[in-house]
Amino acid sequence: MTVSERAELHKTIWRIANDLRGSVDGWDFKSYVLGMLFYRFISENLTAYLNEQERRAGSADFDYSHLSDADAESGREETVREKGFYILPTELFANVRARARNDADLNETLARIFINIEGSAVGADSEDDFKGLFDDLDVNSNKLGPTVAKRNEKLVKLLDAIGDLPLGSFADNTIDLFGDAYEYLMQMYASTAGKSGGEFYTPQEVSELLARITVVGKTEVNKVYDPACGSGSLLLKFAKVLGQDNVRQGFFGQETNLTTYNLCRINMLLHDLNFEKFDIAQGDTLLDPAHWEDEPFEAIVSNPPYSIRWDGDANPLLINDPRYAPAGVLAPKSKADLAFTMHMLSWLAVDGTAAIVEFPGVLYRGGAERKIRKYLVDNNYVDTVIQLPPDLFFGTTIATCIIVLKKSKADNAILFIDASAEFVRQGNKNRLSEVNQNTILDVFSTRADVDHVAKLIASDVIAENDYNIAVTSYVEAEDTREVVDIKELNSEIARIVARQSELRTEIDAIVADLEEPS
Repeated sequence: MTVSERAELHKTIWRIANDLRGSVDGWDFKSYVLGMLFYRFISENLTAYLNEQERRAGSADFDYSHLSDADAESGREETVREKGFYILPTELFANVRARARNDADLNETLARIFINIEGSAVGADSEDDFKGLFDDLDVNSNKLGPTVAKRNEKLVKLLDAIGDLPLGSFADNTIDLFGDAYEYLMQMYASTAGKSGGEFYTPQEVSELLARITVVGKTEVNKVYDPACGSGSLLLKFAKVLGQDNVRQGFFGQETNLTTYNLCRINMLLHDLNFEKFDIAQGDTLLDPAHWEDEPFEAIVSNPPYSIRWDGDANPLLINDPRYAPAGVLAPKSKADLAFTMHMLSWLAVDGTAAIVEFPGVLYRGGAERKIRKYLVDNNYVDTVIQLPPDLFFGTTIATCIIVLKKSKADNAILFIDASAEFVRQGNKNRLSEVNQNTILDVFSTRADVDHVAKLIASDVIAENDYNIAVTSYVEAEDTREVVDIKELNSEIARIVARQSELRTEIDAIVADLEEPS
């Protein structure tokens, strides 16, 4: 797909999303648009898969969508084992859409189908990946309309709009367009959602930078992890940067918000990650982490929520938790940032890298946070601190930073990078272009001083500076003020004063002439 074709697709998606929304809040309505996009995707994905299987077996004209439900049942068990789910032919997106205008019970039809799709995975290895995926697509909600007829009218429009999206066919290997459409919708909704939803989405170019930082010098990793995965955009960047087959043991994440957890699993499937390639859990990572048996991870990326509350020292069990105990102190109850950091360090492989977006206060605040920084610096776990530009993220304009952690460093120093000028302005936000990303990565990889950009500082110097790891404390900003020649300036001032004196003398003479009696 060309850049112009993709731009046209995005324009179409934007129009559809806004036309259909009506009076429903954009962040709430995303579940309908994304859910229906997902329904179309898995319908076409399954159809393409079964058609290919049959055609390989010699049935050149086979088309699963034209099969009777009774005949289709025989393939259920094997297909669920391979794909993780099953949809009967009459329940495929295209067939439901074709009947939709004449179905007075369309809402009930769709509700039943969604239950059937989730139910097809019950008892299979994929059950946890499909359970509750359609919970937020409530076809009986008053948000869609006050009456069944009005709701069905909206559902018909939704089916038609999603069905008309030019997303290519699976046979043409244009499957990535579904993932692209999903990411565009998430970004679109996040940019207009403010605090109600934007914090669940990390801009794609920031996600890509984090992924690229963690795999410098590598062509594959064992597995990747995000303990606050939101909609999954950070994890999925590894599929782009390395290729999903080069993440050998899969994609792992945890998300506390139920709606966002559902969006993340949908995102994994829409990017054609089969169910056995990802493990996304729901719950509070800090108190109830879901992947004890899967750690350590070779690549960890995260943009955890900034300065949220957590139990901290109000929970006497936490100080003995192996993730937090090594620092000898817990992150403050009002600021969980460094609790996430300690969790990620604990689960990081010896040869791994973690890249974490942090609120800037964690770099210099005192108290318990200083003690945790002391632990991180004294044990040589902090590899790099990168100051990012302001206004990159949805829902906030603050200038965040990236802390890069490693357990096997070649030196006993921290690289500080000032990337605050590495951005382009696009619309009402700043963004990291590919050039900006490459500039940051080059400095990160070279690990050498660059005037006004990067400085490699020994750990003992940082200790002397009270474990302050703010970039501005070590990288001197370039003085962009105009250089002034003081001698020339003094001469110019003298000339001005002399000329001023001359003018005063002339003015005094003119005034005297005017005051003489005629």
